[in-house]
Amino acid sequence: MPTLIDANVLSNLASVDRLDLLNLLQDAIYLSSAAYDETQRGIEEGYEFLARVDQALADARFSVTTLEDKQEWRMYQTIPTKLHRGEAMSLAIARCRGWHLLTDDRATRMYAKTLGVGYSGTLGLLVRAIRVGRLTMDQGNHLLTEMIARARYRSPVHDLRDLLEE
Repeated sequence: MPTLIDANVLSNLASVDRLDLLNLLQDAIYLSSAAYDETQRGIEEGYEFLARVDQALADARFSVTTLEDKQEWRMYQTIPTKLHRGEAMSLAIARCRGWHLLTDDRATRMYAKTLGVGYSGTLGLLVRAIRVGRLTMDQGNHLLTEMIARARYRSPVHDLRDLLEE
């Protein structure tokens, strides 16, 4: 199933130069045009590590997509305005196309649940990397610590062991 990635997950991964972890996703990977715009604003605001997103797009690792038809536009217009434009667009696309969503935004995840959109986030990707042997527990925790420091990631856990024990 294709996956849409929100700007916050991209920011976390780019901050520690680990966009390669997206290779754990089996199918096509997309970024909504509005989420891409968010990464560009981040670069303008001094988050230069977000330039890695442009590099990944140039290498065709993932593609940018946008609202394509009236059904997606109507869905987009029903999403609460408290969500950022990138999150709202990602939700509308994911819902209408039956795609999975990677986001760390709490309000977006709650709304995804009401829409029946499958979702995960940065922590889910790190846990998956550990489970498949791509990262050790120490490496995963180090990346998490760096994301918290560099990308200001507000993680609900500070040790991935807490998630692997569930």
